[in-house]
Amino acid sequence: MGIDSYIGQYGRRIYGLCRHLCADPDEADDLYQETWLRVLRGIERYDPARPFEPWLAKVCVNAYRSSLRRLRRGPPLLRGRGAEPEALLQALPAPERPDYGPLYEAIGRLPERLRLTLVLFYFRDMQVASCAQVLGVPEGTVKSRLNKARKLLKEALGHEADL
Repeated sequence: MGIDSYIGQYGRRIYGLCRHLCADPDEADDLYQETWLRVLRGIERYDPARPFEPWLAKVCVNAYRSSLRRLRRGPPLLRGRGAEPEALLQALPAPERPDYGPLYEAIGRLPERLRLTLVLFYFRDMQVASCAQVLGVPEGTVKSRLNKARKLLKEALGHEADL
């Protein structure tokens, strides 16, 4: 299968993941391009016996983490468009309907490891095993992170939502 067919089949879902990870649409576009460049360079490391989408999501998440590390280490003038890492951590843009605003804000304030796990599981509809593969952690860690994230969201939102 060529890279064009992978982009055709998985492009929309990976772009959706990029938009969930990056608050700024331009940053999401950059992440999307970087993801496919990494796929092109590393396609020989993909094991065809395993599902492609979790491997692709892992490439995307790793590219996102690399961009955060570069921003944290680089001098302020080289950080591009003045975006601080904290701005990128606001992973989920405000929804069209304002009634979900507090939930998205609370998700944006979660620690990165909890937020990434939550986004993959709930917003990208990945199973626990796929999340574990993408994040490079055991399945029990994914379950633990989801539990902790739900607890923190309940505390942040009070009794407003039944999570």
